[in-house]
Amino acid sequence: MYGKVVLSFMFVLLLILSYSIFMGTIDIRSDFFPRLKLPAAAPAPCAPDPPLRVYMYDLPRRFNVGMMDRRSTVETPVTVQDWPRWPQNWGLKKQHSVEYWMMGSLLYEGLGGEAVRVSDPELAQAFFVPFFSSLSFNTHGHTMKDPATQIDRQLQVDLMEFLNKSKFWQRSRGRDHVFPLTHPNAFRFLRDQLNESIQVVVDFGRYPRDMSNLNKDVVSPYVHVVDSFTDDELQDPYKSRSTLLFFRGRTYRKDEGIVRVKLAKILAGYDDVHYERSVATEENIKVSSRGMRSSKFCLHPAGDTPSSCRLFDAIVSHCVPVIVSDQIELPFEDEIDYSQFSLFFSFKEALQPGYMIDQLRKFPKEKWTEMWRQLKNISHHYEFQYPPKREDAVDMLWREVKHKLPGVRLSVHRTRRLKIPDWW
Repeated sequence: MYGKVVLSFMFVLLLILSYSIFMGTIDIRSDFFPRLKLPAAAPAPCAPDPPLRVYMYDLPRRFNVGMMDRRSTVETPVTVQDWPRWPQNWGLKKQHSVEYWMMGSLLYEGLGGEAVRVSDPELAQAFFVPFFSSLSFNTHGHTMKDPATQIDRQLQVDLMEFLNKSKFWQRSRGRDHVFPLTHPNAFRFLRDQLNESIQVVVDFGRYPRDMSNLNKDVVSPYVHVVDSFTDDELQDPYKSRSTLLFFRGRTYRKDEGIVRVKLAKILAGYDDVHYERSVATEENIKVSSRGMRSSKFCLHPAGDTPSSCRLFDAIVSHCVPVIVSDQIELPFEDEIDYSQFSLFFSFKEALQPGYMIDQLRKFPKEKWTEMWRQLKNISHHYEFQYPPKREDAVDMLWREVKHKLPGVRLSVHRTRRLKIPDWW
């Protein structure tokens, strides 16, 4: 009797043990054969994030590339087959041409980058509005008093009438719509109608926070106007760059840019400092490029707004930027640490006689050389080009847009259930 009970108990115990081993809750190898432990399986590689699905409105050419050839009367939307090249002789217009390169990236197929164009708006996560608002300002009476400026205003009116009829604009009140607005006067007549949209801007110098801010908008680089330094392979770049500090540009600017006049006086009299008043002609841009390539540090004071194209000219020239701007915002700063290749001075520090030059003279050669290497490593993130490339400026911008979409969804969902005006 007792023998049967013991046998039954042992049978049940063996059954439970066998089941546990089979299911993996007990590993007899670790207890009885500790030297036979198998290595842990390598974690599966993370799949890349799928590209942002973007719907681009088909707008008549007068809203975009028609401004590049004003003799053309073609109104059908531009395609990848007839996409025009950016004119070589357009000088400073190029610095605000982000709108052109973003549109081109959506027309081009086969990149496999951060954004892909979809033909069905129901599948889109974001909507791109291909209106060249900066070029419109520069083309249609940018003196603001020219009668032609009414063309710019009418384009904005026509565009908003079109968008307000779109169910996709109505669905989110434009929050998931992307507008490149890199000129400070872009879309100036109706910009308050874009307060909730994703604006691609170079800084926030001219607008109140309820119109444009870092929470919803994307900071873009200016498009650099000097040629990129592609063969910067000198054995001793520090020694070969004989100028300590270089600046060439307009010295009379508005708002924060008044610091430029003061710096002209502070920096006078140094043999190895080049500080020159200049305007941006084609020849002067070439002269500035040569100056940046032969300088250790390139000065970037605030302009009419906290930023200017000069910073990005310095980056692609591998000249360590010296930034004097108290309220500057920088592109891609969630991924790029500018302190790794730039120096920052407040207005107060920069305007102390001798202080900034003394700091630059004491800056270690080894540390400067490391910053120079960093500039070479990251400069491709500031290239605007067609065809586009992975990790270039436009690819980075689309990734920034993607990062804004969770906030867009939050705003849309809250709006749908609110019974009173939003208290925020």
